[in-house]
Amino acid sequence: MKQLPQCAELTKQYCEYKTGILIIDGKYIKVRGFKEKIPFLYGIDYETHDVLFGILVPAENEAAFLQFFRILKALGYPLQIVVADDRSALPLALKQVYPGVPLQLCQNHYVENIRQLLHIRTDPTHQHFFNSLKLHVFEEYRDDERLDAALYHVLTEHGKNLLIRQSIVMAIHHRRKELFAYPQINNCPNNTNLIELFNSHFNGRLKTLKGFKTKEHAVLWLNGMLLRRRMKPFTDCGPKFKHLNGKSSFEITLKQGMKFPEIAGLKAPKR
Repeated sequence: MKQLPQCAELTKQYCEYKTGILIIDGKYIKVRGFKEKIPFLYGIDYETHDVLFGILVPAENEAAFLQFFRILKALGYPLQIVVADDRSALPLALKQVYPGVPLQLCQNHYVENIRQLLHIRTDPTHQHFFNSLKLHVFEEYRDDERLDAALYHVLTEHGKNLLIRQSIVMAIHHRRKELFAYPQINNCPNNTNLIELFNSHFNGRLKTLKGFKTKEHAVLWLNGMLLRRRMKPFTDCGPKFKHLNGKSSFEITLKQGMKFPEIAGLKAPKR
């Protein structure tokens, strides 16, 4: 593990990216010496599915996200938009390092939070309101003008005299820039589904471990896990990304004319 190169260094030296659509998430890891599990923050380039790097931090706070974005900037990544779950510290850090770069909140998680708030699965009281909100506001979104009309429709038809419904509609109106930033960037998703799939893959590897004795051991192992993922060819990408199948993400992002690096335990692809 100690002989392996750092993911960030490989990215900086060997890789190039075009669209700059980055999905960010944190996978919580058990490490001795920490009372609770701590997050491993990592980012995936949407177009190539390549994991640029990851950092193990004490918490998902502003300092952690500042560290993440400063590393990202040092790598020369052409960031155009960040897609992530709703973390209050993330936009604060993003604005400091990448002023002007928009944030797209994961709509799936945002809508799910509303569903849980209204107890939709167990209580039919707000069912019609929720269905109308989901359809007219999120699924049928086209532009800001139509969003205003959709919010007004949901509010007048289903929100009268019900403060909780009114507050939900007003919150969406207030956070519209973060919830509907994706149309600004061609081919940008409005959810974090891709990185959720990676999380599931990592869970399969982490479930056999009880945890790590030290943070240093965890960092070594996680770096090795990311390297293996970057070097392993894709086999089951869906129709939108079927062109990635048969190739590894590192191979896809390797700079033109650059020789594949020699990495202990890993072989260059045969082409």
